[in-house]
This record gives sequence, C-alpha cells and structure tokens, in this order.
Amino acid sequence: MDVKEIQNLIKFVAKSGASEVKLEMDDIKITIKTGSESDTTIVHQVPAQIPQAIPAAAPVAETPAPAATPAAPAAPAAEDSKYITIKSPIIGTFYRKPSPDKPLFVEVGQTIAEGDVLCIIEAMKLFNEIESEVSGKIVKILVDDSSPVEFDQPLFLVDPS
Repeated sequence: MDVKEIQNLIKFVAKSGASEVKLEMDDIKITIKTGSESDTTIVHQVPAQIPQAIPAAAPVAETPAPAATPAAPAAPAAEDSKYITIKSPIIGTFYRKPSPDKPLFVEVGQTIAEGDVLCIIEAMKLFNEIESEVSGKIVKILVDDSSPVEFDQPLFLVDPS
C-alpha cells in the first residue's frame, strides 16, 4: 500500500463519518481514528515504511486549520461596529431597483428615513419590498444587484447619526 492509497483511505474515512477504522493486511496494519474536537489519524506499518507514512498523513489532518484563521476581517469589523446592519428577512434574489428601466432605490451616501424602501428580494416569484427600520445614511451596500441572498445576511450598513 503506497502513500497515495493511504491518503485516499484517510479522506474516505473522514467523509464517511466513521469514528474508527482498522485495516490489517499481510505487512500493513492501519488504524484511523477521528475525534469530535479534531481529526486524529494514526498510521502503523510493520515494515520500515513508517517514516514515509506518518508525514504523508499529517498534511491531510491539518488541512482544515487554515480556513479557521480570519485575522484580516477583524479590523473592518471594529470600525463597522458603530453602524447598524440591515439584514435580509428572507431567502431570495436581491434587486436594487424596482425594474430594469427604473432608478435605484438607494445609493451609498443617501439619507434614508424609517419606512423607506431599500431594495426588493424576490422569493418564489413574489417581489418583497424591504423597508428600512432605522433612519440614517447608507454607508455601504454589501450585496451586488441580482445576487442570491440568505436569511439574516447583511445587506446594508447604515450610520444612524
């Protein structure tokens, strides 16, 4: 069994959701364990291939770690904390204007009042006008026109002052 086969086996076990898999062949004994807090992989081989198998398994177990390091977005979040975020109340498609030939509902820098229509979200062929719950000035529009949006996804940043 070569390193590629072992890596494929580790990926298969990780996707399957099994907590432990043991494989014994003539010259190889492999045990793969996955834990709830982090994936742990243990590979044992009887011949002198142990130094090759263990380093090959380590990068597979470490691959989820880089995705969990959001160091850069922390700085903009601190300056955005003084703004009110208007979020999507439904899932659908975000539109900035009532129809293709009409002007935009709001622009960055525009002052809005409570009850002003900010956008439309289309859900199942129904066009829902999203009204502002606050008064203030539009600081940032966080979604592109004609983009899909999720429930509770931030749409606008408003400066209430």
